Amino acid sequence: MSVSEPCVPAEAVAAARAASERSDRLVGTALALFAVAIWGGWIVSTRHAVAGHLTPSAVGWLRFVVPALVLAPWWLKIGLWPRGRVVPFLFCFMGSGAIFFLVVANAMRFVPAADVGPLLPGTMPLIVAVISVLALKERLGWVRAAGFVCIALGVVTLGGRGLLNSADGAWRGHLLLLTGASLWAGYTLAFRRTGLDAKELVGLIGLWSAIILTPVGLPGVFTALREGYGAEVLQLLLVQGIGSGVVALVAFGMAIEKLGSSRAAAFTGLVPALAAGLAVPLLDEHPDMAAVIGIVATGFGVVLASGALVPARRG
Repeated sequence: MSVSEPCVPAEAVAAARAASERSDRLVGTALALFAVAIWGGWIVSTRHAVAGHLTPSAVGWLRFVVPALVLAPWWLKIGLWPRGRVVPFLFCFMGSGAIFFLVVANAMRFVPAADVGPLLPGTMPLIVAVISVLALKERLGWVRAAGFVCIALGVVTLGGRGLLNSADGAWRGHLLLLTGASLWAGYTLAFRRTGLDAKELVGLIGLWSAIILTPVGLPGVFTALREGYGAEVLQLLLVQGIGSGVVALVAFGMAIEKLGSSRAAAFTGLVPALAAGLAVPLLDEHPDMAAVIGIVATGFGVVLASGALVPARRG
């Protein structure tokens, strides 16, 4: 005679599911905020580095060799290539690996750090939202749609000023930054389709990026060391390699797992404000009224677009 399993009330199941979703949203929000805080510093650090004594390829090598080594126990479990998920992995590699870094680092040779925030992490969530709606049939709802409109307003206010008043040649940097934002959007959308967790994916991208950049990047690192810039190389290993290369990407990957692509992407709209704030003491750049308006609009838009004010909905 079999003993029947106790019947769990539907209300209890619904309550447990809602509690789990709330927990995921809180954890995902904390991880996303942690990642974008690091990326705010990354913009200032990269701009300083490529305008200084290291080439973009040398900075990129320092950026990727650390996650390749630190996360080796994870990517070694799956091998050198994620079998059966090649296309999503290529999108992720293009959007956060060596190619993305070289595009953005070269852009920073033409434009100041103040232009990077609105044109790179500022536009990325908008691209993700458009693709999510048009290609993936995601329904944003009017609250989140209003948030993306606010982010767009912040991007236009912050970036438009730089575009209108740009010096000769700055258009190259702006074009490269928009290209980088599109690549990064591809990474954000493809992440969950790789079937890999954040540490496996970040480690594998770091491995292939370090391999690609070694012939052109490693000689530049040796040159910097030989010329007495060892302290700068060490600083880049910490900020670029550990901070941006491992901690931020793993945290953002986990945020995508918890929140979904478009919700996690919305938080990158805060990076322009963070970068502008850090640029004051580190680069002696002070935001004007246009920057303040753009920062406020972007921050408010992130709150709406992230879904903080609407019930959680995965995807």
